[in-house]
Amino acid sequence: MKKFVLIVSILAFGFCKAQDMPNMALKNLEGKTISINDLSNSEDVKVFSFWATWCVPCINELDAINDVYDEWKDETNVEIIAISTDDSRTKKRVRPLVNGKGWEYQILFDENQDLKRALNITTLPHVVLVKGGKIIHRHSGYTPGGEDELLEIIKKHSK
Repeated sequence: MKKFVLIVSILAFGFCKAQDMPNMALKNLEGKTISINDLSNSEDVKVFSFWATWCVPCINELDAINDVYDEWKDETNVEIIAISTDDSRTKKRVRPLVNGKGWEYQILFDENQDLKRALNITTLPHVVLVKGGKIIHRHSGYTPGGEDELLEIIKKHSK
């Protein structure tokens, strides 16, 4: 009976409507407040990449994407939004790391991890793809080559 309930639950979850991105606001590197709702309500795919300065796989993933980001933008018009989950103790490391890496992503701070909690993110790195305000894909972790799989998913959902 437990197996049956589990299978029905999994099937029911699969047919639920796509989850909306939470209506929250975060600060960018310059201290300007940015609406997550405004960012995500676009017909272009947006990739929200949750990361932290202490997370080596996070940095590896963002570095790998950075190497091909210009081509991705040209091909799919995708935008990467890198959301730092660093707390008040490690937040000061974000700007030097981003500047040193030369990342051209929009960087936002989820210092209190409110957005991370709202999306039930428990591990980093965590990527959330959004189109039209709806979450269309998400995954946790990074292995080399994962950026190629991510591009295929982006292409599938691009105009």
